[in-house]
Amino acid sequence: MHQRPMTICAELADYEWLTGAEAAAVLGDLAGGGEPLHRRAARLRRNFSATRVHLLLEQVELRQRARAKFARADELFFTRRGLEQATDEWVAGYKARRFAGREPVGDLCCGIGGDLLGLAAVAPSAGVDRDRIVAYLAAANAHALSRPATVESRDVSRTSAGDFASWHMDPDRRPGGRRTSSPARCSPDAATIADLLTAAPNAAIKLAPAAEIPDDWCDACELEWISRDRQCRQLVAWHGAQAELPGCRRATALSADGSVLGSMVGQPDRRAPLAESVDRFVFEPDSAVLAARLAGALAAEHGMTALAAGVDYFTGPAAIGDPLVTCFEVHDVLPLDLARLARHLRARNCGTLEIKVRGVQYDPERVRRELRLRGDRAATLLLTKLNGKRVAIVARRIGRAHCLLPGPCSRLPSHAAGV
Repeated sequence: MHQRPMTICAELADYEWLTGAEAAAVLGDLAGGGEPLHRRAARLRRNFSATRVHLLLEQVELRQRARAKFARADELFFTRRGLEQATDEWVAGYKARRFAGREPVGDLCCGIGGDLLGLAAVAPSAGVDRDRIVAYLAAANAHALSRPATVESRDVSRTSAGDFASWHMDPDRRPGGRRTSSPARCSPDAATIADLLTAAPNAAIKLAPAAEIPDDWCDACELEWISRDRQCRQLVAWHGAQAELPGCRRATALSADGSVLGSMVGQPDRRAPLAESVDRFVFEPDSAVLAARLAGALAAEHGMTALAAGVDYFTGPAAIGDPLVTCFEVHDVLPLDLARLARHLRARNCGTLEIKVRGVQYDPERVRRELRLRGDRAATLLLTKLNGKRVAIVARRIGRAHCLLPGPCSRLPSHAAGV
């Protein structure tokens, strides 16, 4: 049974101990052992308080989870919430390149230092966070990776943004415990952010991909949605000199290792013409393109037609090598009837199925159970609409090596050219 994390009352002194030599030896021992959790806890309680035992065991767990965000996670320190909110090092590194040559750099609401570590890799940086513990851990993390950064614990409203040539901010989107998509309800609030921008206009503000964007930001900022490894991670509002294309929307796709695959700028909410039938290929835009509402602009660029209004699957006669597009070669198109679909897939000896759903209400795992497939062949199943009718498209995912149009370098943002 899943148990909720234990609530502890750890003080700053406990975290100072956690980052010291004694705890380092224990953490190293815990990371290398396969001892059951209850035995570890019992052994540790002979020498340490319950609070410090909890911090040790929690840190082992958090470091394991943090490997998805930080290559050197085992050298860093986290809180549970700090890790959840931290930018991964590859997205942080991509963003930081815009700050090169503009120093000193401030990272306001720096948390445990995900973005601060990236910024400090390109310029001397200073972090600020009102939480004493996470500010302390951000400084410890910068020290662990030998990054030139200082960190202070104070409220951002008492920070002089004019001390920085440029600054980054990750406002708290859960100030009252519940997540918000509105920057006006974040902490610091809209008035404080406006004051900071007046004092120092060259800034980048990190938001959730589905954030409600203030009207004046749409006109003045460059809004960039960033995906990594096909998942849209965040929206960045670039202000002042940090904006390469003020008033524009950009979608950028990074690979798992942070390399820039492709980037596009366009007008949102363009409508693509509707297809009369499914052509030889079906296309799915990258998650950053979808979040930025640039799917129609991408479709227009490549001459794709939409399978249905409001459904971001497109079709066309030739494969597309754009890294902002996932390409599927169509084998069969059937009415969306699971019994008929099961018979069809069994006849094709299909036992391994990737199931994707867009525009219709189906649970992929329930569909998989109902199909009861066996066989040696693999396929991708797209459950969607075509001109208002529900359809099942049996297809094969194809890589860019089999596509026709040029790849990632044609639309790279200027700060990423040559990456």
